[in-house]
Amino acid sequence: MKNVLIDFRTSETEKENLYKNGFNSIIVPPSGHLYNAVCGHPDMLLHIIDKKNIIVHKDMDTSFINIIDNLDYNVTKTYKNLKDKYPEDICLNALNTKHIFLHNLKYTDKNLLSKIKGKKLCDVKQGYSKCSTALISDSAAITSDIKIHNVLKTNGMKVLLLPPGDIELPGLNYGFIGGTCGILEEGNIAFFGDLNNYLYKNTVLKFLIQEDIRPIFLSKGKLIDRGTLFTL
Repeated sequence: MKNVLIDFRTSETEKENLYKNGFNSIIVPPSGHLYNAVCGHPDMLLHIIDKKNIIVHKDMDTSFINIIDNLDYNVTKTYKNLKDKYPEDICLNALNTKHIFLHNLKYTDKNLLSKIKGKKLCDVKQGYSKCSTALISDSAAITSDIKIHNVLKTNGMKVLLLPPGDIELPGLNYGFIGGTCGILEEGNIAFFGDLNNYLYKNTVLKFLIQEDIRPIFLSKGKLIDRGTLFTL
């Protein structure tokens, strides 16, 4: 059975549906350094560099690091501590595609940047680059950020640009599309919530069909930003 990294607030229904699809859930411990709405979001707390390397925030629970170690990943810690104010909260929230590493590079943790090899570094103003972007394959993405859209498209990716909003994130006005989902395996993407309850459902579903991607809805109700689902 494969493993996924998820927010501690992921519902039992969502975890059960992940299990039914062949995935064991590993809870990422929340950080008291971040504000409550995002304190358990995996895309704020860690970054998967590649299939063998993960970087976690400096104060990550040792028990979690041991779990990742036992899955044969090399674990590095950040140089900086997370803090609850922008930009001290974004040091790991970069978008890492097959060929591109995209972030507000001024604020990317230097230990993370040092591990990025053989990829084009793309600098954007949006510090929440991963939150803002859902990767659906190596060659396609969905985002609500026009500059991220333009950079990815310029670099050969197929990109769907959506308006912001209509995504739940308790404690804030709305969440980001990137935080609502994650690739389970090639051709399958899991969503927290149901796309059929999303204002832009037809646009997204059409794009997924065009890219031959099957959506899996982990729960009923509106899409909710849980800080991305990462498959190990």
